[in-house]
Amino acid sequence: MDGCGGPRDHQQTEHICGRPLGLCFDETHGDLYIADAYMGLLRVGTQGGLATKIVTHAQGIPLRFTNGLDIDQSSGAIYFTDSSSQYQRRQYLSVVLSGDKSGRLMKYDPVNKQVRVLLSNLTFPNGVALSKDGNFILLAETTRCRILRYWIKTSKAGTVEVFAQLQGFPDNIKRSPRGGYWVGMNSRREKLSELLFSYPWIGNVLLKLPLDIAMLQSTLSKYRGSGLAVRLSENGDILEVFEDNDGDGLKSISEVMEKDGRLWIGSIALPFAGRYRI
Repeated sequence: MDGCGGPRDHQQTEHICGRPLGLCFDETHGDLYIADAYMGLLRVGTQGGLATKIVTHAQGIPLRFTNGLDIDQSSGAIYFTDSSSQYQRRQYLSVVLSGDKSGRLMKYDPVNKQVRVLLSNLTFPNGVALSKDGNFILLAETTRCRILRYWIKTSKAGTVEVFAQLQGFPDNIKRSPRGGYWVGMNSRREKLSELLFSYPWIGNVLLKLPLDIAMLQSTLSKYRGSGLAVRLSENGDILEVFEDNDGDGLKSISEVMEKDGRLWIGSIALPFAGRYRI
C-alpha cells in the first residue's frame, strides 16, 4: 500500500497500513497466519506475497483490535483474540483506563471457514498459547494481570479458570521447550495502576479530559521499569524470572521465545529483538 513502506514512523498511519501482532505457521500446509490489529485474521501462502483477509467479523461485530493467536497443529483450528470491540490498538490506553470489557477469544475452523466466539466480556485479552496436549488454551488478560485457562477437551471442556495471577501486565505467551510457558510482561503493576484499577471512575474521568492520549502514552512509557518475563509451570507456578537489570533497554517486553538455550525477546517499544543466553 502506498505510504506504508520504508523505515519510517507508522504510528499515524498504522490504522491504514495495519500492524501485525500475532504470527503462527500452519505446519501442515505451510501457511502463515497473522493477527493484525486493524485488518483482522490474515493468511499468507507458502510463496509469500500479499496477505489475504480470513476473518474481519465475529457474530456481526467487527474485529477492532486483533491481537494474539495460536494454531492447533493436529486440527488446524486457529485460536485468536480481539482485545476490544470498542477501541483500536492505537487507543490501547483507553482500553486500560476505561476498564473496557468487550474483548473476545475466538476459534476459526479453516475447514468449514467458520468463526466462533468462545469467551466474551474479557478485559484486554492478549496473547494465547495452546497446551502441548491440546487440552486447553492459555489466555493473557492484560488489564487484570492474570492468565486464564480455557479448557478445550476433557470433562472441563468449555469452562474457564484463573491459571496464574501476576505482578505485571502480561502480553504474549509461548511454550518453552523445557516445559511450561514464557509470558512477556509490558511492565510491573505499580501503585498508580493499583489506584486506577481499584477506582475505575478515575480512568473514565481522565479520558473525558482534553488530554492528548498519545502524548500521555508516551510519557507513561518513560517511567516503566526494566523488562520482565516469567516462565510458568503447567500448574501456573513461577519457575523462572527474566528481568533486564543490566539496563540494556529491554522495556515493555511483549514476547519471549526460547530456542536452543537462548531467549529471543521482543518489545512493543523497540525496533530490535533482544537475545539472552540462558
